[in-house]
Amino acid sequence: MKKKALILGITGQDGSYMLELLIKKKYEIHGLIRKSATGNTKNIDHIINNNKIFNKQFFLHRGDLLDIGSISAVIKKVKPNEIYNFADQDHVGWSFEIPSYSFRTTALSVIEILEILKNKGKNIKYFQPLSSNIFGLTNSKSQNEETILNPNSIYALAKATALQACKMYSRIYNLFICGAIYYNHESPKRTKDYVSKKIVQSVCEIYYGKKNYLYLGDLKAKIDWGYAKDYVECAWKIMQLKKPDFFVIATGQTYPVEYFVKKCFLYVGLNYKKYVKVDKKLMRPSKTSMLKGNAAKAKRTFQYKIKTKLDDLIKIMMDSELKKYDG
Repeated sequence: MKKKALILGITGQDGSYMLELLIKKKYEIHGLIRKSATGNTKNIDHIINNNKIFNKQFFLHRGDLLDIGSISAVIKKVKPNEIYNFADQDHVGWSFEIPSYSFRTTALSVIEILEILKNKGKNIKYFQPLSSNIFGLTNSKSQNEETILNPNSIYALAKATALQACKMYSRIYNLFICGAIYYNHESPKRTKDYVSKKIVQSVCEIYYGKKNYLYLGDLKAKIDWGYAKDYVECAWKIMQLKKPDFFVIATGQTYPVEYFVKKCFLYVGLNYKKYVKVDKKLMRPSKTSMLKGNAAKAKRTFQYKIKTKLDDLIKIMMDSELKKYDG
């Protein structure tokens, strides 16, 4: 019997990669998009426009994380075997500007979904993505599943709350609730609100004479960077385990933002020092410690390995962005 999956946040980076993966695995996939959503389906338009898949293997439903009734109705209608919840307010900087909204969408909505599973969906498997930002100000040189949480932003606090809620509901109500603590994971599908995409997009604009400078905050900040497509595959693998659990997914290697910038400019034959300016206004209101993930548990449990190194990721992102200028 074909498995059914419900993906929340299907139009985003991770949700759209999950859709592509589950299509290959012959799932029947249902996705949730906001009732008010207009023009934000570009990451899945190639599938929506595929008549062999859309409304045959893949179906869209309207709903909203802040309208739990709409979520409950879709779950009741679809009766999924698996739910992947990639929907939240996932921008650290924005969480300082809209703290209440960020916490409601990223933490409280998770608890409401868990309540639905407790009452009406005990046979449904549930995956919750989390963020390395939950470790915040840590003294650990690298972090694993046992590292103490010390969030230092509203976004991180919300993700930490979601993690603890998932563990509690799984333990108390014997539900299959699992998740991954994702470190930075990038792709061409990122929006320009993220530093990786901002860099890639700006480098291409400078190369083609559409922009003069790239303004950034802390060039020395070190980041554990991975490829979103690889990390989403880990979510599926975690869901297939016999017992629910939570795993750090990371490369275990960190590079300064300056390295990412330098490599992007070199890709088009430019010297980054001529075009990059530091703007202190772009510094975050709060900092975290250097976050470097230890994915040993994932390697032991489901043979996780790093498929895409940072230089390869930069090539993927640059090639995708440069294609926009072809013709």
